[in-house]
Amino acid sequence: MEGNKRTMRERCALRKDIIKEFLAEFLGTFILILFGCGSVAQTVLSRGALGEPLTIHIGFTLGVMLAVYVAGGVSGGHVNPAVSLAMVVLGKLPIRKFPVYVAAQFLGAFAGSCAVFGLYYDAFMDYTGGVLIVTGENATANIFASYPAKHLSVLNGFVDQVIGAAALILCILAITDKKNIGAPKGMEPLAVGLTILAIGVSMGLNCGYPINPARDLAPRLFTAVAGWGFEVFSAGNCWFWIPVAGPLVGGVVGATIYFLLIELHHSEPQRHAQDDNNVKEKYEIDGNNVKDKYEIVTMS
Repeated sequence: MEGNKRTMRERCALRKDIIKEFLAEFLGTFILILFGCGSVAQTVLSRGALGEPLTIHIGFTLGVMLAVYVAGGVSGGHVNPAVSLAMVVLGKLPIRKFPVYVAAQFLGAFAGSCAVFGLYYDAFMDYTGGVLIVTGENATANIFASYPAKHLSVLNGFVDQVIGAAALILCILAITDKKNIGAPKGMEPLAVGLTILAIGVSMGLNCGYPINPARDLAPRLFTAVAGWGFEVFSAGNCWFWIPVAGPLVGGVVGATIYFLLIELHHSEPQRHAQDDNNVKEKYEIDGNNVKDKYEIVTMS
């Protein structure tokens, strides 16, 4: 058995890191949508009998946590283009990898939407009578993507997404900052998940809390081709672009704030100065040894 595993690993294991990272981001984002949108589907399709807003918050919290556990050791577990962009801005992700990460995240979110729809297909048909609609009493498009509340303007919606994504990125940077308190090793995904819970219970009134372009746009595209139609892009005064542009701007804002207010002011270790002194002392000792050896040789 062990020999078969070794042979399979030798034949199938990937060598290029970028492909490994692509697969990790794909699978992580798939997990996020499966648990997150799955919790929304269970709540809506059961007409509240098997779910409520709190269970949706828990679903997305655990979805993000498990997604980061799945992908974190390979790709960093971004599962969000806003996170990837923030890492590019901070120099923690090479810009050449950014399109690969984003492609994986969008494909993973699309595949996760397919899985949720397949899982609850009969429930969808029973709930809607086979008519999939975007708005109205029996609307189900909101299971997969965000739509604005009636009171929300376009400008306020954009600000909502900028603030939400900035808060997410700022907290992620704090959680992973080893020069700050940080989270214990292996507990970072839990802390990130709890950040999502905090955002959900405090910033979800206006439009939910997509704060992730892949999590919102890819499932929206799925609904467009799966039977809801392209009204998913025109609904809410063409709302669809706000959960894409807002989080990207918010990610850069959050990364900039954390860098300027916290990371920039970390004390540099004194190791360099100590190393210079050690080199100097070593040079002086070695120089004396050479001189002593030279004198011994000449005297003999």
